[in-house]
Amino acid sequence: MTIGSLGYIGLQVRDPDAWSAFATGVLGLMPAEPAGAARRFRLDDLAWRIAVEAGDADDLNYLGFEVGGPAELEAMRIRLADAGLAVGNGDTDRLAERGVVGLISCLDPDGLKVEIFYGPTLRTETPFASPAGVGGFVTGEQGLGHVVLSTRDMAAARRFYQDLLGFRLSDTIRMRPAPKVSFDMEFFHCNRRHHTLALIPVPMPRRLHHFMIQTPTLDAVGFAMERAQAAGAPITATLGRHTNDHMVSFYARTPGGFEVEFGCGAIEVDEATWRVGRHDAPSTWGHKRPAAH
Repeated sequence: MTIGSLGYIGLQVRDPDAWSAFATGVLGLMPAEPAGAARRFRLDDLAWRIAVEAGDADDLNYLGFEVGGPAELEAMRIRLADAGLAVGNGDTDRLAERGVVGLISCLDPDGLKVEIFYGPTLRTETPFASPAGVGGFVTGEQGLGHVVLSTRDMAAARRFYQDLLGFRLSDTIRMRPAPKVSFDMEFFHCNRRHHTLALIPVPMPRRLHHFMIQTPTLDAVGFAMERAQAAGAPITATLGRHTNDHMVSFYARTPGGFEVEFGCGAIEVDEATWRVGRHDAPSTWGHKRPAAH
């Protein structure tokens, strides 16, 4: 029993107005129906994928992982409870707020709220329409995209996400952020997307390093980079291609301080033939970071 995909993310930011303008004008996300004080955004036929609330954290507030149905949700609840985790069941108000049929929640080893749900609300009667003209995003069974998280305890995070939630290791990259400083990032998949989750074994000011959204075309990536530059959003990594998933992408700093990766062209995992590998560099070309970042 495993997670099917990353269904949604919740963010807490100090300036929701700036973040909303960035989400719609730069990323091309579609405004969705709000939920209380939370502003929400669409990438596809789901009622929402990203929620933004006002707060001081400027960080990830919660993750929502989708499973196939009630049997899968119950099996996940039992597995988490048997492992000694406190598992909460979604009450009527929380189910209505998230727009899902069933939901449970717990905390990961670093204290991040993780929700597991089934039955998201669809808005097929109102097709996705990007205010910036983005033709669409790669979602479906691959979910929203991916998140890259820092962790204080890699072994504990691995036990939670891999052993309990069922993520599978895709590969690793040896990162060298400074002379004589190195660590291994680990990348995990739960569907055909190369990685839905990556873990950085180094405590950072924010739990969320970046989230990624994927488009079908290189032109959509180029147009998004130009929109980011025109909006004055800092480009934290130039256009480049990653070694492991082959994604062609750029990175920008969002108004919340964490980053977003906007890319296309990633390879997909075939469980029948996939083999775990390791890499000594994150990119084959590009992705140059300004010295200040």
